[in-house]
Amino acid sequence: MARYTVEVRGLKIEVDDELLYTKTDEWARRENGKVRVGVTDYAQKMLKDIVGVELPEVGDEVKKGDVVATLESIKTTADVYAPVSGKIVEVNERLLEEPELVNKDPYGDGWIVLIEASDESELQDLLDHKAYVDKLLKEGEGH
Repeated sequence: MARYTVEVRGLKIEVDDELLYTKTDEWARRENGKVRVGVTDYAQKMLKDIVGVELPEVGDEVKKGDVVATLESIKTTADVYAPVSGKIVEVNERLLEEPELVNKDPYGDGWIVLIEASDESELQDLLDHKAYVDKLLKEGEGH
C-alpha cells in the first residue's frame, strides 16, 4: 500500500494509491467480492473532530449512492454514501465507542462498512487516486 501526501487548500491530505474514490469523498477497497468503505483523509479533515457515528444494520441492502452511515462532528453532520450496491455484511462497531478512529486512521481502523457487492462493475465508475487528487485540486482552486 503506497500512501502519499498532496496539499489542498493548505491541508496536507493523505491519499492511498490502492483505493478507489467517490466524488463524495468515500474510499472503497476490493476484498474478495466485498468492498470495504470509509471516508477519505480529506473528508475527515474537513469534518474536524468526529464525535459520533450512526451505522447501518448488518444485512441491510443498499443501492449505490444510498446513505450507509452518518458522521457527527463538532462542526456538522455528514452522510457516508455507498460506492456500490449490495448487502452490508459487517459494520465497524468500534466506531460506536471510538468515533475518533475515523480522524486518526481513516484508511485503516476508521473504516465504516463492508458491503458484499451485488455488481462489482459499479466500481468502474469510481475514481482512481490520480483522478481523486485532480478532483480535490480543482475544488481547491475554486476557494
